[in-house]
Amino acid sequence: MRLLTLALLAAWPLAALAAEQSVDADTGLATWQTETAGIQVRLTQISPNQARGFYQARGFSPEAAERYAAECVFMTVVRNVGGAPIRHQLADWRYEQAGQPPRTIRSKTQWERLWKQLGVAEAARIAFTWAQFPATQTFAPGDWNQGMTSYSVPRGGAFTLRFVWRADGKQHSGKLEQVRCADENA
Repeated sequence: MRLLTLALLAAWPLAALAAEQSVDADTGLATWQTETAGIQVRLTQISPNQARGFYQARGFSPEAAERYAAECVFMTVVRNVGGAPIRHQLADWRYEQAGQPPRTIRSKTQWERLWKQLGVAEAARIAFTWAQFPATQTFAPGDWNQGMTSYSVPRGGAFTLRFVWRADGKQHSGKLEQVRCADENA
């Protein structure tokens, strides 16, 4: 009986990390979501055309908007579904494709340098910064936030996202596997 209990306890975290995937019937865009240890993380594909249109409407040139649309872009939502505050730092998150080492998500600071090099106007850069997922945030129980994240993965390519957060003085981690980038026709 004790071995069975230990086996069930060992398997529980894996079951808690199982991701749900859904596809929007109208857009064909996919969402991956997981909930574990007080956090819910959801990634929803943003099509290249949506990314282009969003940033061109905020003052990006077609070339600069294309630079962002060439990335694998997602609407990222984090929600505290537990009873204690949670804190995340995007710099701790990693993504990886099969056979490649884990990579960090490009920071707002890195994007800001690129936008300045490309001559993107300040107002457009501010709009970009506000639309991105926060670099760090503390979520009280019930709090949530959303913003864009991007990954250097080819269109239609798959990756695993490993996200990290802190709660009750401990570091936790989870993952979303087989997240797929929207292709050009999405």
